[in-house]
Amino acid sequence: MRSARNRLLLASVLFCSASLLYLASSGIQCPRHRWAELNTLLANQSQYSQPNLFPEDTPLIFIGGFPRSGTTLMRALLDAHAAVRCGEETRVIPRLLAMRATWSRSVKERIRLDEAGVTDRVLDSAVRAFLLEVIMGHGEPAARLCNKDPFALKSLSYLARIFPKAKFVLMLRDGRATVHSMISRKVTISGFDLTSYRDCLTKWSAAMETMFSQCQGAVEGSCLPVSYEQLVLRPEEEMRKLLNFLELPWDPAVMHHQDLIGKAGGISLSKVERSTDQVMRPVNTDALDKWVGHIPSDVLRDMADIAPMLRRLGYDPRANPPDYRRAEAVTARLNHSQSLGTPGSPHPS
Repeated sequence: MRSARNRLLLASVLFCSASLLYLASSGIQCPRHRWAELNTLLANQSQYSQPNLFPEDTPLIFIGGFPRSGTTLMRALLDAHAAVRCGEETRVIPRLLAMRATWSRSVKERIRLDEAGVTDRVLDSAVRAFLLEVIMGHGEPAARLCNKDPFALKSLSYLARIFPKAKFVLMLRDGRATVHSMISRKVTISGFDLTSYRDCLTKWSAAMETMFSQCQGAVEGSCLPVSYEQLVLRPEEEMRKLLNFLELPWDPAVMHHQDLIGKAGGISLSKVERSTDQVMRPVNTDALDKWVGHIPSDVLRDMADIAPMLRRLGYDPRANPPDYRRAEAVTARLNHSQSLGTPGSPHPS
């Protein structure tokens, strides 16, 4: 019995000694290995954060406009192009841009930032890097990267400053159809009263004035307004104009985006976007005049005063419904012309 106990004790001592030797050896080698990994990681991060990897001349594509104006359809059509990747809305980009604008508008905040050495140049570099990181990182790589966040184009002038090679696509749609779609589908937007067509149309007009004026005031050839009505009525003609503006070759896949939804290497849609049945189908005209008969009579009577941007964008505020096939008035306002442009609203400078 004593012999067996001694053998067990000896075995335990030998096992513990071997374990200690192994742990000691690992304790010497492991930190060196981890330090090597950490140094490599830091070196890569340092290289990745160099300004030349976040260049100002990155040829991004920004799609914007009022929600429910065809921005998702437009991004799906471009996502069908072999050279483009837009992907889902990021949601964070317009929020960061709004925050940047707030810092710029507050005199007290700007003084405090300047005193801390956080100058406009520092902030712009940080915003540029953040936007590129989000745009690049939330989807597959592509020759041309695109971002679709509707209200991001409220900061079009600022985006054009930090990305001077960027192209902007501003979706336009009859505000009555846009607001009806928003109200009927209960698309909540901060500050909008979904029980009031009058309130929503008033705020639609103000938001569109901001974006359209900045588009017209942008450098020639950098912003293209696209009419939703003309896009669904003449899809190939409008897409050829758009791809020419973006300096991209024609790709017939843009005419069959619905075939690529959910396919590997195709078009990825979020659950929210999939609930929008229009984008799941071929381009069609079903939604053109769904608003007719739903807007209260007193709002229709005051439409020209409630939403003055209707007339500016070429829509007849008295027509119920308008004849969207008559493209002359709309097309005249869609041609980018600095002679007609209104200087863009000031933004962070």
